[in-house]
Amino acid sequence: MNIVWMLLPAIAWGVLPLIVSQLGGRPINQIFGTAVGTLIASLVVQLIVHPAINVTSFIMAMIAGAFWIVGQLGQYTGYANVGVSKTMPISTGLQLVGTSLVGVFLFGEWSTTISKLVGGLGVLLLVIGVIMTSIQDRQEATGGGNQRRTIVMLIVTTIGFIVFNAIPKALSASGIAIFLPESVGMMVAVIVYMLVRGQGRIMAERASWLNIIGGLVFSVASLTYIVSVSQNGVNTAFVVSQLSVVLSTLGGMVFLHERKSRRELALTLSGLVLIVIGAVVTTLI
Repeated sequence: MNIVWMLLPAIAWGVLPLIVSQLGGRPINQIFGTAVGTLIASLVVQLIVHPAINVTSFIMAMIAGAFWIVGQLGQYTGYANVGVSKTMPISTGLQLVGTSLVGVFLFGEWSTTISKLVGGLGVLLLVIGVIMTSIQDRQEATGGGNQRRTIVMLIVTTIGFIVFNAIPKALSASGIAIFLPESVGMMVAVIVYMLVRGQGRIMAERASWLNIIGGLVFSVASLTYIVSVSQNGVNTAFVVSQLSVVLSTLGGMVFLHERKSRRELALTLSGLVLIVIGAVVTTLI
């Protein structure tokens, strides 16, 4: 049964971009539906499990959830601009680099010289992998400006994912306990974003509610990851979960028919290999 819990997060996170892309709508519809679906799932979990959490942890988890919206909105915008198969390896690689550096500088990870050297090598592999997956053939360079803008946007919004991953490390509450406050923070952030953008009308659009399915899929990934951590340990659970980027990237090409030249395909697959190796190196040292 352990292997099932270990693979479920990778599968669910891997198919999430494909499902959201198929459900349609604009990024704001997708992020609204995802937040609502996650809130529904977290309320059900809260009613069943009744995890305990103090006020400070609740507020910090809400802040983490709000930052997650920043990162996820960046991803959804990336899907619309350059496709899932281009966005996911870039976004995942950037998250791994940022999370690793935060772990070193804020939480004292990689404390020995050897671990710093090996970890630095892992980060370098991640960076090279990201660069390889972002390379575009010259004959397709008419959309190069859009891709460059999207990559810059992903770099900025990935800060949201990094903060989302960092805050729980400083909390004593369990992963299950912070799931509800995180989802509340997500919902609050989405509502604020809607109001600032004057997009309240999206609540009347069918695509917004269809994307609740995306939130439920995200919740399955998050909850099974929590179980996998308890069953298989943090390192194993995390490394296996990173296979989601392989699934989503290949799925984008196969199921969403995102076209790549032979050279781009070779670079993307090679970059994916480096990203997965980099994830293993930075996690297991």
